[in-house]
Amino acid sequence: MSSGTLYDKVWDLHRVAELPGGSTQLFVGLHLIHEVTSPQAFSALKDKGLTVRCPERTVATVDHIVPTTSQQRPFADPLAEEMLSTLERNCQEHSIPLNNIGSGRQGIVHVIAPELGLTQPGMTVACGDSHTSTHGAFGAIAFGIGTSQVRDVLASQSLAMNKLKVRRIQVNGLLSEGVSAKDLILHVIRHLGVKGGVGYAYEFAGSAIEALSMEERMTLCNMAIEGGARCGYVNPDQVTFEYLKGRPHAPEGDAWSRAVAWWSSLATDPDATVDDEVVFDAAAIPPTVTWGITPGQGLGIDETVPSLDQLDPGERPIAEEAYRYMDLQPGTAIAGVPVDVCFIGSCTNGRLSDLRAAADVARGRQVAEGIKAFVVPGSEQVAKAAEAEGLDAVFRAAGFEWREPGCSMCLAMNPDRLEGRQISASSSNRNFKGRQGSACGRTLLMSPAMVAAAAVNGRVTDVRTLISPSAS
Repeated sequence: MSSGTLYDKVWDLHRVAELPGGSTQLFVGLHLIHEVTSPQAFSALKDKGLTVRCPERTVATVDHIVPTTSQQRPFADPLAEEMLSTLERNCQEHSIPLNNIGSGRQGIVHVIAPELGLTQPGMTVACGDSHTSTHGAFGAIAFGIGTSQVRDVLASQSLAMNKLKVRRIQVNGLLSEGVSAKDLILHVIRHLGVKGGVGYAYEFAGSAIEALSMEERMTLCNMAIEGGARCGYVNPDQVTFEYLKGRPHAPEGDAWSRAVAWWSSLATDPDATVDDEVVFDAAAIPPTVTWGITPGQGLGIDETVPSLDQLDPGERPIAEEAYRYMDLQPGTAIAGVPVDVCFIGSCTNGRLSDLRAAADVARGRQVAEGIKAFVVPGSEQVAKAAEAEGLDAVFRAAGFEWREPGCSMCLAMNPDRLEGRQISASSSNRNFKGRQGSACGRTLLMSPAMVAAAAVNGRVTDVRTLISPSAS
């Protein structure tokens, strides 16, 4: 194998052909599908008389449209019921495994694939969902794709793509107490911008990245797309291997040893050249909250909303728009901003470690009067594990609602939605206008622990004031 970055190596291993327009036909090792972006793709296959090329490399689940209060069938929403029924028919017709509600394996697509061991180092992964970059945490190259590309992958198990440049995001040192991977990626996006990664794959490296758990790495890579990068990845290491070992789709016996040796060889070589490198000091990263209408409009918890003269000229028009939409004026301290709804969940922060971190804050406290707070596990497995630890009881005792797995209020393609001008403390990934279901609803992105802190105080709160020195 030639020397280079992990991105170079995986790209070369999956290259099928160079296409006349200059792009590459790239083989897709794992294709993840769900109920929202697949129906039109399957219809296009039927219209052309095609079948699914590699059903054994295709895995389905249902996540975006499922209600989280009751998942009894048929759903109360006839459109949601139709979408799930369509997915069920398509999977049955094409022999595609479906991780359906009640299977014990259902959940958000970017949560279930890692926990089942489907996502592995050296893979190319595609899914009709922006946050497919999540799977790069395993040393995979993972791309979100559109519906027409879902059709192409179903039909050919390949994609036409242009090769990206690689930017290394080097984060040195260790994160401070109360600072999480969510804070880290919001900090990176704040400083590099929501378009800073256009044309790049982000390679996350450095001692702070190596110290992260797999679930924290997934949070990091999940939001690489919010910084404009087409994908983000972390080189596979012992943390990766320990997470994968023993999972249902992981290699076993002698195959496991061979896999680990091969996975290790894929890591970026010490002498590999990258196209750009940016260095951050982990110890300087504070708990971070967005104030505006893009994930790049973030603040350290001790900061105030910036004035126009503090911003680059290119950032000023979107800042003026954010002032109006969010009703937050320059000089306003982000700490203390009142909230109405607190949401813990999503493919960014709906895993077991996220729920543990939030429960540590909620334990022994009460949700503030008038605040709607709820927790949505990222999968049936996450829910089962959390309930076995008693986390659901901790949240319920504190006044949170404990919901069924799904995407929930991350994007509100289900009943979980903001109403009117409500402001949400959210552990999800996007704070765009209308993202959480109300055309004028407002979203503040933050870590799960910070959401829990906002819930018990009724306002944006520095979580470090609520955690004990021994809290993780």
